[in-house]
Amino acid sequence: MQLNDRLISNLNDEYKGSDPARILEWAVKTFGEDAVLSTGFGASGIVLMHQLSIVRPGAPVFYLDTDLLFDETYELIERIRERLDIRLFRVSPEHTLDQQTAEFGENLWETRPDQCCHIRKVLPLKKFLSDRKAWITAIRRDQSATRKNTPIFQQDHWLDVLKVCPLAGWTEDKIWDYLNVNRLPYNELHDRGYPSIGCRPCTRPAATNGDLRAGRWSGTAKTECGLHNRIIQPTDQ
Repeated sequence: MQLNDRLISNLNDEYKGSDPARILEWAVKTFGEDAVLSTGFGASGIVLMHQLSIVRPGAPVFYLDTDLLFDETYELIERIRERLDIRLFRVSPEHTLDQQTAEFGENLWETRPDQCCHIRKVLPLKKFLSDRKAWITAIRRDQSATRKNTPIFQQDHWLDVLKVCPLAGWTEDKIWDYLNVNRLPYNELHDRGYPSIGCRPCTRPAATNGDLRAGRWSGTAKTECGLHNRIIQPTDQ
């Protein structure tokens, strides 16, 4: 399929308000194995993995293992493997933590958090998606101000993939209703005051106050890791 701005605009019009399963069906029918879902094992990601497992059993799903995830996240990964009919791929950065320390200094996430995210998340993402055509994500408009205009379909020119966001219009309440009705596992840190869960050194419990990503990079102006909002320019390493 040759994608252009007009086609993507038409897709957004056609699928506006559609059930996420219908959007997933279009993506996997159109791109097959070249459509892949990424997850950070947040509540939205679990909803989307569940729906994808129904739409296409055995579909590929990948996660970025920064080597800094919470123990609770690693435990959840194993429960997801047991519960859902998906093929789960672990994607790791080229730098080990020791190599990163040797090259950039200790605790890069404290001194230069954007660069840390770029090394441990963004570059591995780009490498993994280099031979794919569609990247399915679970981000939603209500998660933060930086995501409030998220379309269902958009072209990511740097990654050279069609980015598909089937849950763009869903709300936090709808996500949790779905999890509860389907009795799906979720990260127990949510029950301990973590509205959003990322890497261990950069995530804290927090009151949302309308910001569902509160607690990420607490005490800084940083709100995104760069996967969905490029912070470091593509030429930077």
